[in-house]
Amino acid sequence: MNRITELFKIKYPVIQAGMVWCSGWRLASAVSNAGGLGLIGAGSMHPELLQEHIRKCKAATSSPFGANVPLLYPEIDKIMDIIVKEGVKIVFTSAGNPKTWTAFLKEKQITVVHVVSSLKFALKSQEAGVDAVVAEGFEAGGHNGREEITTFCLIPAVSQALNIPVIAAGGIADGRGIFGAMALGADGVQIGTRFAISEESSAHPNFKSRVIESIEGETTLTLKQLAPVRLIKNDFYEAINTAEKHGADVDTLRSILGKRRSRLGIFEGDLKEGELEIGQVSAYINDIRPAAEILKNMWVEYEQLKRDFYERNS
Repeated sequence: MNRITELFKIKYPVIQAGMVWCSGWRLASAVSNAGGLGLIGAGSMHPELLQEHIRKCKAATSSPFGANVPLLYPEIDKIMDIIVKEGVKIVFTSAGNPKTWTAFLKEKQITVVHVVSSLKFALKSQEAGVDAVVAEGFEAGGHNGREEITTFCLIPAVSQALNIPVIAAGGIADGRGIFGAMALGADGVQIGTRFAISEESSAHPNFKSRVIESIEGETTLTLKQLAPVRLIKNDFYEAINTAEKHGADVDTLRSILGKRRSRLGIFEGDLKEGELEIGQVSAYINDIRPAAEILKNMWVEYEQLKRDFYERNS
């Protein structure tokens, strides 16, 4: 047992990221049933749909699970109200100021974790009273930090400076990644891309296949003037890239982005015009497996690496 397994009352210090259009009740419950912590991704759900997923998740698992809530969500009040009413006990917040909702959630006896991309924001989160932070390097998929700090640099700095538990994220997809994160000072890991390409992920089969086919260097961090996001290069990316090269302003970029671009790519499977959000580690994922098998295999690999390390250095 470590600080993360104790905090969440789970078997393994492995958290499945609450990814938009991937992390519904099926994925969250599968990870929780396997001994990790599953998260429902509220960022792609209207309040009524989130309520449905929470209820289905409760019916599918008796183990702890939580919800990931982007704080810039337009219906945030309704989302938080549903989370409280449905008895969700763990909330991961992101994309916003942790001071806004942490006190409210803590008053409801809810464990709060905030996602950060820098030491500066990690310290602010600790000051806001969160129970733990996810320190996410810019290798990660989806929306990311403007600072472009890598996981390898971020985790040692954050774990050394904070008193609360630190969860590493960004570029972790197997036991080697877990072992490295723990060596850098993390108490646990959050994994997105590997679980996004699982059988239980609600992502479209086209999207999953495209990720499996991706090679090194195919993802990039773009839209830095709006909200930085890592995605696979496609026609949509080329339109953004061309506009930026010609000095497009924020309004022009926002017009090209439009609405529901990530839904179009991840959930509906439009590989040309959709926003294909995924992490750098996608280049090394080459199959689709059940979430429980993914978790089991990576933990077995981690334990073996740990034994090998101590044997070599004893």
